[in-house]
Amino acid sequence: MKPTEEPPIMNVPSFAIRENHNIEFLRSISLRQDTSENFSENPSFTPPRLSTPIALSAFSLTDSQPLTPSLHSPQKNNTSAITTCRYIMSILKKDGQVLSIAVSEGTAYTGSDTNVIRIWKLPEFTECGQLKSKAKMVVAIQVSNDRVFAAYADCKIRIWSRRTWNGVTKHVRVATIPKMGGYVRSYISGKDKTMKHIAPISSLAISLPDDIIYSASLDRTVKVWRISDLKCIETIQAHSAPVNAIALGDDGVLYTASDDATVKVWRRNFCRGDRPHALTVTLQAKYSPVKALSLSSEGGVLYGGCTDGYIHYWTKGWFSGQLQYGGPLKGHTHAVMCLTSFANLVVSGSADSTSRVWIRQQDGEHTCIAVLEGHRGPIRSLAAFQGRMLDESDQDECIVCTGSMDGVLKVWRVMCTNNTSSKRIGSDYFVLKP
Repeated sequence: MKPTEEPPIMNVPSFAIRENHNIEFLRSISLRQDTSENFSENPSFTPPRLSTPIALSAFSLTDSQPLTPSLHSPQKNNTSAITTCRYIMSILKKDGQVLSIAVSEGTAYTGSDTNVIRIWKLPEFTECGQLKSKAKMVVAIQVSNDRVFAAYADCKIRIWSRRTWNGVTKHVRVATIPKMGGYVRSYISGKDKTMKHIAPISSLAISLPDDIIYSASLDRTVKVWRISDLKCIETIQAHSAPVNAIALGDDGVLYTASDDATVKVWRRNFCRGDRPHALTVTLQAKYSPVKALSLSSEGGVLYGGCTDGYIHYWTKGWFSGQLQYGGPLKGHTHAVMCLTSFANLVVSGSADSTSRVWIRQQDGEHTCIAVLEGHRGPIRSLAAFQGRMLDESDQDECIVCTGSMDGVLKVWRVMCTNNTSSKRIGSDYFVLKP
């Protein structure tokens, strides 16, 4: 199969559930059974494959789910790193499913089913404000410098500017994309009747140096918006199936992930006029729909989370710069719904209601150093950042925030040290009611 060819897609849903499993959460499947040798390294572990299909919205919270958080720290025998994890707090605001999280400069933003984006002060995670609009369901949030970009279920992007007066930070809404006036004029003139996405937006990416916003949608396209005048300057016909996630490298390279079981790499050429983005390579994800994407901090590793529970990763060659398949990260038993990278750590959230923390060694190998359990629903969004929680430690740690479809936001602290005398830290549990 050539690199740019699409894999044949079977008419099967992205999620399914096993009949003999006592937890009615979404199970996951591949579009095909994989026979690659890359998956034969550990025959003792095989994530679930084909099973009885179920609708995406069918969630059921059962008594078999853990009621209190727990943490596991699986370690390989060939590493001396000791991981200490602490569960910090659980926040319930009765907003429905937590769908999006973004962190920037000591502030966190969370979006949910409602029309409210909540603002949290870090590291103590106290609520310090809200962003409201008439539209509901905030599906994606991106923060760049002093601006907050939020995508809603009505296929529009709303922009707030963060300003400080007399030491008090406030957010002022400055724009909506697409602009209603421009959309109406384009519709009447017949120039561009498809300026607005015709299906919900799934992911956002911002490039302030290029004055660009990228929005991916379930309508199979990625739209390119110019920030200065809020105009759609390009529509990329990206995939043959819904586009679930996008990632943008510092070099301007765009990565798109789709239900067609591929990740595509796009490069921008400003000399190409109306269609400056060109497809350079198509990466196959072993016939499993790709739901999440993340780039490592230095941009040398690309991670893709799939519905079969695997996280596939590709590394850039040191000489050629081309992406080469590195292998799968095995551990989740349901679809991987969100990913983020921080330093040499990768954090994944899954429909199996757990989050896993992976560390990337200098030789490129990955080790799962912690499994964060406690949610009673699929983990839809997460964020990771460096900091200290509640001044309880004199060293920096990785703070992980996980948002779930159970409506709860949880905060975790993860440290990885080489001190073999480190002791496991106990768990605390806090519930902040509205």
